[in-house]
Amino acid sequence: MRELVYTGFVSLDGVVDSPGGGPGEDHRSGGWVFKDIEFLPEAFSLKGEELEDTTALMFGRHSYTAFAPTWRDSDDHADYKDLPKYVVSTTLSDDALVEGWGPTTILRSTDDVIELKKSVGGAIFIHGSAELARRMSDARLIDRYHLLVFPVLLGAGKRLFSEADQDKHALNLRESASYPNGVVKLIYDVDG
Repeated sequence: MRELVYTGFVSLDGVVDSPGGGPGEDHRSGGWVFKDIEFLPEAFSLKGEELEDTTALMFGRHSYTAFAPTWRDSDDHADYKDLPKYVVSTTLSDDALVEGWGPTTILRSTDDVIELKKSVGGAIFIHGSAELARRMSDARLIDRYHLLVFPVLLGAGKRLFSEADQDKHALNLRESASYPNGVVKLIYDVDG
């Protein structure tokens, strides 16, 4: 079974909204990953390390439409270009897919994600896509979290985890590291 991995930047209070502050990122503190926090390349090394495991990318509709046109032409994201992409959306049409950014498949339901996980292949990484991440977590479909936690409290904004009243999700710490700028890397496996 393929692993579904959520990877993202998160504030200490759980906000994942608009970390880069680019187009389509409208949070009042957009760009918080790069504002007032010293840039240390080693704090971002997780992003490069993930590429060894990434065999496909998954997005919700909003993140796909924000990232695809930019990442397709970005040197920083060149390694993602030819990877298969999956967009989970009930409203995105085939003619809205961005050309020249590798094969892209629209999944219309959580059941489609379940079937994808049953297929042959390696890890599928979810980038951004807060609503999708919450939905997949609530459905117990996320197998691992790769988080870079930033030393900021943002208050309002899209959060990584839902507030749904559900049974406990146990996480097992696989790896952690802290950096002099206050960023903490946390990699958790979801326990069954």
